[in-house]
Amino acid sequence: DPEVRYTPSGVPVAQFGLAVNRFTRNEQGDYDVDFFNIVVWRKTAEFVSQYAKKGRLIAVDGRLQARSWVDQTSGQKRSVVEIVGENVQLLDRRPDETGGQAVGLEEVPVTGVSTEPMADLPPTDEDEIDPFAEE
Repeated sequence: DPEVRYTPSGVPVAQFGLAVNRFTRNEQGDYDVDFFNIVVWRKTAEFVSQYAKKGRLIAVDGRLQARSWVDQTSGQKRSVVEIVGENVQLLDRRPDETGGQAVGLEEVPVTGVSTEPMADLPPTDEDEIDPFAEE
């Protein structure tokens, strides 16, 4: 779940991890997963803290950012590459309070945040082709 904090001036910022399946299968026939650190600010941070819970299907549009700092406890230089999310979309339906049926998409009027689902495209034979695989 997103973790929300506030800057000293009161601006909300949320951080969370996003798991993304790769497009092609590995040798065992499974999809490998990549994990990305996401940071969102202001109303988007408030939105994801309320609606984007672990297991929800979301899309994030943003930019890459590299940061570095010196760890105060160890004195070691640390660095991270993260995605600064500017737009977040919920792509699935919200489960009801009992954990059962979905109750529909949220309609939250937040600037820079869309709750409309993205169109599902039917799978094609090309979806299973890896253009970078050696022949």
